[in-house]
Amino acid sequence: MRFWKIMVFAFCVSSACSFVPATSWCSEEEAGVAIEMPEMTVTANKIEEDIKDVPQSVSIYDDAVIEERGIKGVGDVITSTPNMNLQTYGSSTRVQANIRGLNTSVFTNNNPVVIYVDGLPYSNVTGFDISLANIERIEVLRGPQGTLYGKDAIGGVINVVSKEPTNEWSGKAGAEYGSYDFREFRFNTSGALAKDVLYFGLNGQYRADDGWQTNSFPGSEKDAGKLEDWRLSSYLLYQPTEEFGVKFTYSRDYTDAWGQNGYGIAFGSFSDFNADDAANVITEIDTREKLKVNSQALQLAYDFGDFTVASVTTRRHLEVDGIYDGDLGNDPLLFGGYQFDVHETEEWTQELTLKSNNSDGLKYVAGVYLDTSERNQGPYGNEFFGTYKSANSDSNNETAAVFGQIIYPVTDRLDLTLGGRYQCIKKDIDLDFIVKNELVIDPVTGFPVIDPVTGFPVLFSGTKNTLDGEKEWTEFLPRVALNYTLNDNWSTYLSYSKGYMPGGFNYYSEEGSLEDNAFEPQISTNYEIGLKAQTGKLTLGAAVFYMDIKDIHIFLVNESFQFFADNADKAHSMGVELEAAYRVTDAFQLDASVGLIDAEYDDYDAGGGVTYDGERIEQTPDYTLNLGAAYYHPNGVYGRADVNMTGETSFFSGSEGIVKRDAYTTVFARIGYMDDRWEVYAYGKNLTDERFIVGYRAGGPLAIATFNEPRTFGVGARYSF
Repeated sequence: MRFWKIMVFAFCVSSACSFVPATSWCSEEEAGVAIEMPEMTVTANKIEEDIKDVPQSVSIYDDAVIEERGIKGVGDVITSTPNMNLQTYGSSTRVQANIRGLNTSVFTNNNPVVIYVDGLPYSNVTGFDISLANIERIEVLRGPQGTLYGKDAIGGVINVVSKEPTNEWSGKAGAEYGSYDFREFRFNTSGALAKDVLYFGLNGQYRADDGWQTNSFPGSEKDAGKLEDWRLSSYLLYQPTEEFGVKFTYSRDYTDAWGQNGYGIAFGSFSDFNADDAANVITEIDTREKLKVNSQALQLAYDFGDFTVASVTTRRHLEVDGIYDGDLGNDPLLFGGYQFDVHETEEWTQELTLKSNNSDGLKYVAGVYLDTSERNQGPYGNEFFGTYKSANSDSNNETAAVFGQIIYPVTDRLDLTLGGRYQCIKKDIDLDFIVKNELVIDPVTGFPVIDPVTGFPVLFSGTKNTLDGEKEWTEFLPRVALNYTLNDNWSTYLSYSKGYMPGGFNYYSEEGSLEDNAFEPQISTNYEIGLKAQTGKLTLGAAVFYMDIKDIHIFLVNESFQFFADNADKAHSMGVELEAAYRVTDAFQLDASVGLIDAEYDDYDAGGGVTYDGERIEQTPDYTLNLGAAYYHPNGVYGRADVNMTGETSFFSGSEGIVKRDAYTTVFARIGYMDDRWEVYAYGKNLTDERFIVGYRAGGPLAIATFNEPRTFGVGARYSF
C-alpha cells in the first residue's frame, strides 16, 4: 500500500472516529448524569502527565480492560496494539515482537520492544513475559524510546505500572478452567505490616494445559504441547518518612513447555503446511524446554521537595535447558535427529536518576545507567545423520550511558521536549565450534574425501572454528518534540527521535573469522506527527510516522543448515495509527484501533545475486485492526466482544525467499456478573476458529511452521477482599 493511500484512509477513519453518532439506549438528559471518559495519567516520560500532553503514540490498558479482554500476558498486549505483531518460533517460552516493521534481533536475543515493570527492564526474548496479577495499567509507547529507556528500545516500550499498597489489607484471587484442560490460578494481596511505614505485597499465578497437539509416536508423551508455568513475586516497601522510600522485589518464574505448536516437513515449502495436519504429529523425540528465572530489584528514592533522586538496581538470572525433535516430524531421512540448547544468562543493571517534581514550568529527568551481562552457552547445536555439532561460548556485554530530557513551556500552549542519551557498548565472545563425525568435503570436487586405505569417507572430529575477540560501539540518541495544546480537549504534536539496537556476534559460527561473524548496530530515525483529544465522551489518538532504518539485523539459514548473522543496508517504514474510545452511555462503550504500514527493504543484497529491494519486511502485517464493544449493567451483568483483524504478512525463508500469509480475523467474547466481592464469567477465544501460521523458517533439508491456537472456551471466578 502506497503512502498516499495510507494518508487517505487515515483521514477517513479519523473523521469517522471524530464524529461517531451520539445514539444510545438513553440520552445524557434521560440518564440525568454527564457521560465522560475517565482521565488518563501516564508516566511515559518518567514523570506523571496527562496523556494529551505526551508527544508520542501511546496505548493504555487499565486493570479492568486487561481482565475483560482476557489479556494473559505480553503476547496478548502485542496483538491488541496497532502496528504490533507477535511471532512464536520454537518453544512458547520465547516471545518475538514486531513493531512498526522492526523485528527481534536473533543473535542479541533482544526484542525491539523493552518491557519495564515499575522501572525494571526486560528485553530478552526468552522469558519475555510477566505476571499480570497486580497491574494498575499498561502503557505501550510506540516509536524509539532510547533517550529515557535505553539501548534496546528501538521500536517502543511496554511500561507496566503495578498497584500501590495501602494501610488496609486487600487482594484478589481467581481461577479459570477451559479447553484442552486449561487451568489457571491467580492471586495478589498487599497491605501494611506497620501503618504508614512498612508494606508487604505478594502475587502469583499458576497456569497449565495439555495443549492442542497430540503425538502418536509409540512411547512418546501423548500431549505434545502441554505447558506448566508458575510465577511468584513479593516485595517489601519501607517508608520511614514521607520523603524517603526503599522497595525490594523478589520474583521466581518457572516454565516447562513441551512441543513447538507446529510441525516440520523435510524439503518442504510454505505452501505444504496445513493447520489440520499440525493437530496430530508423530515425533520420535519429545520436544521440551525448561526455563527458570530468578530476579531481584532494589529501588531507593528521596524527595528533596523540588526534585527526587532515585536509584534502581536489578539482577536477573535465566536458565534454559531444551531438547527438540530435529524435524518436528517422522521423516525417515531425518529420523533420530535432534537439536539442543543449554544456556544461562546473568544480567545486572544500575540506574541513578534525578527528576523534577513540579507539575508546571520546566520539567526535567537526568541520569546515568550501567549494565553488565554474562551469557554461558553450550551445548547448543544438533545431531543429524550421525554428525554432532555444538557451539560452546562465553560472551559478556557492558553498557555505560548518560541521559537527560527537559520539557520546556515555550508558551502557555506550546511545550518543547529536548532529550539525548550518549552510550558506550562493549561486547566480547569466546567460542569453540565442536563437531564429531563430520564428512570431510573436497573443496574442488564438492564430494566427500575417501580414505585410500579403508575405502570409507574421511570423518573429522574436533574444534572446527574458534572466535575470540571484542567490539565496542558508541552512539548518541537525540529526541526533539513539540506539543501544542489547541484547547482544553485537543492537542497536537511533532517529534523526531533516534532508535538503536546493539550489534553483536553470531554465537553459532561454524566457519569464518570474528569480523565475518560480527554484525553492526541497527539504527532508526523516526519522524512522527500526531493528534490527541479527550472530549468527555470521546478519547482519540492519531499518529503518522516515517522511519529510516539502517543496518537491519538479518538471520539466515543456508542449504547446509548453517546459521548466519547479517545486516541489510537500508529500509523504511511509514504508516498511520488511530485509536478511539467512545462512551455511548454510562453502560455502553465502543473502542477501535487501526494500524496501517508500508515497511520495505530499500537496499538488501543477500549475496549470490539475490536482492530483496522493494520487498516487505518480514513479520510486518500491512494492517492491524481491533474493534471492541463493552456493556456494563448497573445490576452487575457485563459483556465484551473484540474483533481482531491482521493483514497479509511476509516471512523470510532462507531457501524460498519471501513467502506470504493471508489476512485473518479472530473474535473474542466474554460475559459475566460481578458484585462488590465476587465475579463469575465465561469466555471464548478465536470464535471464528481461524488457523494460520505464526512462525516459519526453512533452510537446508527442513522447513518448520508454527500455528496459532484453535477455538477455545473457558469459565472463571474471582474474589476480591
